[in-house]
Amino acid sequence: MESHAKLLGHPAHTLLIVFPLGLLGTATLFDIIFIFNESPRLAIASFYMQVAGLIGGLVAAVPGWIDWFAIPSGTRAKRVGLAHGLGNVVVLLLFAVSVLFRWDEMEVPPTLSLVASIAGFALAGVTGWLGGELVDRLGVGVDHGAHLNAPSSLSGRSISEGRSL
Repeated sequence: MESHAKLLGHPAHTLLIVFPLGLLGTATLFDIIFIFNESPRLAIASFYMQVAGLIGGLVAAVPGWIDWFAIPSGTRAKRVGLAHGLGNVVVLLLFAVSVLFRWDEMEVPPTLSLVASIAGFALAGVTGWLGGELVDRLGVGVDHGAHLNAPSSLSGRSISEGRSL
């Protein structure tokens, strides 16, 4: 099933999720290091990465929902996509809780903030796997007729060109 929300010929959702995933994952890594060394700089950096990751996650959600609405009803892909999307809403909510609880205590985040960050990261691993299942196993976001010698999406040429005999 080809993506309905594209940037430069590629599914916009898969292009955009790398930013919040990287930011929120690194923020959680900084939180875990903070637990052991109590560096205020790491805690502050984690706060700002979480804020940026939340914004990026909201932006990435838009093309994800556009593509989900295009998946035919009654399919496994529709169910997996729903679990993926709703799970990611919970991920963003957990990181929002983390940000809110550390808003006035950036240098020494409260325990609940750290727990929310770690829980959000763990759940993001599950929802990321579901996203991989959608693309790699169920073909969501894959151009119809894709093959190993397909021309660049920017070439303007048909995807059927370059197909080996």
